[in-house]
Amino acid sequence: MSLYTFYRISKPSAEKVPEDRIRPVYKALRNKTFWGATIGYSLYYVCRLSLSVVKQPVIDSGLLTAGQLGIIGSALLFVYAVGKFMNGFIADYCNIRRFMATGLAVSAVINLLMGVLGFFHGDAGFASVAFFISFAILWGINGWTQSMGSPPGIINLSRWFPLNKRGTYYGIFSASPYIGEFLSFIVIGAIVGTFGWQSGFIFSAVAGIAGTLVILFCVSDTPESKGLPSVQALSSEEMRAEDRMRTSEVQKIVLRHPGIWIIAAASAFIYITKYAVAGWGVLFLQKEKAFSLESASQIIAFSAIFGILGTVLAGWLSDTVFKSDRIKPAILSGAISFASLALFLFSGGGYVMNVIYISMFSLSIGVLYCIVAGLMAVDIVPRKATGAALGIVGISSYLAAGIQDIASGYLIEGNMQQAADIADAVYDFTPVSVFWLTAALISFLLPVFNWKKMMKNG
Repeated sequence: MSLYTFYRISKPSAEKVPEDRIRPVYKALRNKTFWGATIGYSLYYVCRLSLSVVKQPVIDSGLLTAGQLGIIGSALLFVYAVGKFMNGFIADYCNIRRFMATGLAVSAVINLLMGVLGFFHGDAGFASVAFFISFAILWGINGWTQSMGSPPGIINLSRWFPLNKRGTYYGIFSASPYIGEFLSFIVIGAIVGTFGWQSGFIFSAVAGIAGTLVILFCVSDTPESKGLPSVQALSSEEMRAEDRMRTSEVQKIVLRHPGIWIIAAASAFIYITKYAVAGWGVLFLQKEKAFSLESASQIIAFSAIFGILGTVLAGWLSDTVFKSDRIKPAILSGAISFASLALFLFSGGGYVMNVIYISMFSLSIGVLYCIVAGLMAVDIVPRKATGAALGIVGISSYLAAGIQDIASGYLIEGNMQQAADIADAVYDFTPVSVFWLTAALISFLLPVFNWKKMMKNG
């Protein structure tokens, strides 16, 4: 069997589900597929955020600098950007179960290798330059495998859900990254604090293998592959002209759509802010506000909990409260995210106040992320090209996130007062904080001022 045959979209099953069983079988498989993809994608993020948790102990050990860690982190994000673009287009043609499981399995192996390499460095005195290069290469490869998670996860919504349910379920699925963040910062943070930073990568690998098994046992490719009618037939949706076109032709239409590129630009600024907090928040709390690794990890973990709430609420708020109006919740959530991030970065306060600041930020950025980077894009493109649209948004978002990681790393390192012991160095986070806040402001103003224009071109 060739790779093309193995990964291509499943053919309709020759065995059809009896008429009286269609509805219950469809609902059971739809729910199983949705939750399998959601859990699996959550564990993708555990394999992605392990590096964020271990930054402080790695820096304090003198093994790598903040600038080097920024480059390593950006290696994942830059490769992920290209991978998400390409895999977004490829996944429209693929068996989403096999495609998604493959990416997570390889990501787990990479995390395991990085953990083992960390122990080897400690025992054998591996040269720091070789260690840095090895980590950058492995983390870059991880970026490609990570890009195999989101497209099939979103495509499962197009293949299994009618249009009138897509907003709500998209909001729930969009909580996956925050579930992964919560597990990373709480569980990996505790493991790293107890057993050392290498163990964080090893635990992430275990989580990745568990997620791979969930995907393989729960996710189904298409209703037709299970002997069911198409989702359009099941939901009595009217076939649009685009639904009868070839997938490649519909993807070309999406590439020429100016609205998608406006959304892509707005999403880029959301990701700068979102990944700044996820990637550097623990270090910021430790060095700027003198929290321990355990406390700092817990505070950032609260951001994940409220991010889950924000993304779950986003679809419901937009579809039900605002009657499918995407602009009003975008303005509201954008303004709250900007204000709460400013308080987090520039005000003092103890543990509880910082939990409140970061929770409000994550709640609001979760809503904004879901509406702008997801629902707005899905609203204006045909069903057949969902993966292509999210690929365009994804490459813009993760290129920006990668640039952020490098810029943040060097802004932090360049404004640091060295000390005899690197652990005692004094950091000035003001320049990088201004950078993050500017991105937060642009992230919601850009789509708000261009939404009517985007819809006219749709």
